[in-house]
Amino acid sequence: MMNFDLTALERENSCLGGIFQSGRAGVGEIRGTPDKKIEFADYEGRTLCCITGCSGQRAVYPLEEAAFDAPAEYVVMDLDGTSIISEEFWIDIIEQTVRTLTGKEVRFSAEDLPYVSGHSTGEHLDYALGKYGSGAYENAMETYHGISHRELTALMEGKRGKIKPVKGLKEFLLALKKRGVKVGLVSSGLFYKAIPEIEAAFDAMGLGDPRDFYDGIIMGGVEKGEGRYSTIGELAAKPHPWLYKELAFTGLKCKNPEKLIVLEDSASGVLSSRLAGYPVIGMTAGNITASGMSELCIARADSLEKALQFILGGKL
Repeated sequence: MMNFDLTALERENSCLGGIFQSGRAGVGEIRGTPDKKIEFADYEGRTLCCITGCSGQRAVYPLEEAAFDAPAEYVVMDLDGTSIISEEFWIDIIEQTVRTLTGKEVRFSAEDLPYVSGHSTGEHLDYALGKYGSGAYENAMETYHGISHRELTALMEGKRGKIKPVKGLKEFLLALKKRGVKVGLVSSGLFYKAIPEIEAAFDAMGLGDPRDFYDGIIMGGVEKGEGRYSTIGELAAKPHPWLYKELAFTGLKCKNPEKLIVLEDSASGVLSSRLAGYPVIGMTAGNITASGMSELCIARADSLEKALQFILGGKL
């Protein structure tokens, strides 16, 4: 048996392209997601997490225990789905992209949701175009960004449903600040997507400029494209640990991971936080249960009010 109870995931005979094989060379149980992008292998009593990205690049990280010593001194929150209500907006844009590229009237089903939210755009498109198309579309990212810019413009001009903060976000954030807790914000979203979202939410809450409120913010960077500078982000984002590790360690200067807790609504984000060494409260409205990653959460909460209770030392 592996270190962590991950029985909701599928049992496999091998992973990492056959490098690890169950029952051989110290490898025990292997489990993974149906798309084989995230796999866990028991290796000599420890759990290793194997990630295969849409580029084919593989990475292996140890999955360690992540304890929490309440009350928290640092709270880091995901953006889409955890802080603001926007997941349907972005899933719709993935759908529009797939329809444009394939010429098919694609509608995602419930089984698609764990793979079209919470990851990077590249991973979303890799899954969706592999399932509903031929999988090979050179202009997939450019098509997606074109649709995203159009829809964001309509959103900001009030021609589409508005971005809204999650219920209780203002009270949650002010309660943390009142107690001197440092608060950080993490998003895999690129700047052009994430910045208008959080600024619109803060405007709706009357909290001013989010840069003046948060103690640290990190996002996915600048999109790739001809004739522009860009940044790393698309291949190094969640479920890899680097966004959470960089914000927590370098931005918030957190030296004690047991005093930091993360709020996430996606399985990809939960894994990202855990691989970075930080405990996670999983928000029940997301895809964590459907993805089989609930066991990686230190607690589950159906509201920010209940999450705050746990963060300050109470029980859920």
